[in-house]
Amino acid sequence: MKFVCNTKELGNACNNVIRAVGTKVTIPTIEGILIECGSETLSLTGYDFEFGINTIMKADVIEPGAIVINAKILSEIIRKLSDEDVTIETNGVSVSIISGAAQYNITGIDADDYPELPSVNGGIPLEFNQKLLYSMIIQTIFAVAETENSKPVYTGLKFEIENGIMTLIGVDGYRLAIRKEKIEYSGEDITFIVPKKTIREIIKLLDVESEKPISISIGKRHIVFEVGNYSIISRLLDGEFLDYTSAVPKTISSTVLINTNDAINCIERTLPVIENNQKNPIRCLFDNDEMRVSTVSSLGRVVDRTHANTSGDRVEIGFNSKFVLDALNASDTDEVKIELCGPVSPVKIMSVNSDSFLFLVLPMRLKNEN
Repeated sequence: MKFVCNTKELGNACNNVIRAVGTKVTIPTIEGILIECGSETLSLTGYDFEFGINTIMKADVIEPGAIVINAKILSEIIRKLSDEDVTIETNGVSVSIISGAAQYNITGIDADDYPELPSVNGGIPLEFNQKLLYSMIIQTIFAVAETENSKPVYTGLKFEIENGIMTLIGVDGYRLAIRKEKIEYSGEDITFIVPKKTIREIIKLLDVESEKPISISIGKRHIVFEVGNYSIISRLLDGEFLDYTSAVPKTISSTVLINTNDAINCIERTLPVIENNQKNPIRCLFDNDEMRVSTVSSLGRVVDRTHANTSGDRVEIGFNSKFVLDALNASDTDEVKIELCGPVSPVKIMSVNSDSFLFLVLPMRLKNEN
């Protein structure tokens, strides 16, 4: 195998593909990037048995072939090169990398030892606007559980498509995020759950200002995302997901309309004296057209307040400050509506004028400040 390509383009491709390379494995092949040359193109693949990234780029191919090169070593070498072009040539598993006056000789791995990526033949095809999908993901991914949580299915973002409405749902046991949008889709109703790790990599490749579509193919166990010249394949999560519609409170006793930034700033001013969100929840009092926020810890005490239009019962409630801030920061409106039903019921945060998003945050039990 022998090819010449642009050094910067190869470096960018390696930096993206390396995110799918296995790092906690004892299989040298999985720690590498599979490089394959066709007649005019170069293919780079990273795969860790659960998640894979492939990209195609232009190259001057002198001799087709394939090799696996340790991802960390390859990326470090390419990053150090100063010449505009780089030549990579193999002889068996011996790899020569030449750029300008720099010449490296390293040992690769036979490409036949690289695992075959899963295929999604006959999968359900979908297309979404990149900008819209990015917005929907950002408004829900914060509520998706991290991998250390006990229920694996909650470590994924759930997609539901029904009657032309796409809904994304994230939940971690303490909060819930729901985002809805009407889309052009006339196929059968479908649901699938994509791991959080995959979603994080997808949003890194999305062009947040682009109206161009991202293509998706959904199989029984895997899903493929096509973004530009990148293909991302991932396993899907399986399991019993939360019945989120029944988790949303149906009754309310108080409604609060508040400027989103005012609420964020008021809560953030309590952070300097919070040692631990679990031990030092913020205390929010909604009454008399204001939101009063306070907290106490061994570091000190803080009290702050901001204007809010309140109606209904007076409510004093405790929160993990991070959970509330995540929800408020994910709101894309200048003003939000907060609905409460006493100090022990989940709190709803939503748009004032639409039902496009809804965030649910569980309260925390407050101790007597005295």
